[in-house]
Amino acid sequence: MSTKSPTHNDTIRLDKWLWAARFYRTRAIAKQMIDGGKVFYNGQRTKSGKAVSIGDIIKIRQGFEEKSITVIALADKRSDATFAQTLYQESQQSIDTREKNALARKQGILLSPASDTKPDKKQRRKLREFKERI
Repeated sequence: MSTKSPTHNDTIRLDKWLWAARFYRTRAIAKQMIDGGKVFYNGQRTKSGKAVSIGDIIKIRQGFEEKSITVIALADKRSDATFAQTLYQESQQSIDTREKNALARKQGILLSPASDTKPDKKQRRKLREFKERI
């Protein structure tokens, strides 16, 4: 459970920090997510070897959820979940958005179509014609 203070010689790779903060189970998965564009470092796509520093903002997409976190401590070793939660702070806006989206998913609002009825024969014909033109 060692935390590193931010000096110019002590740097921690982004994939290693995400692994230590328990966002991903392995560093390899963290690297895949960074390379796949699921992690944004200070608003931009980055590489997994990027040095993390305190105060940086990281956006992480995991499944349906997107978290916006601020780095408040650095760690190079993975520890228990309570220690991992001390490494970052999630923004209040991010928490509110996640809760709102979770409620919408639970109620089925995001996945349900706009109308409750199936298209009739005329609407199906128009859809088929439109798809064939493309």
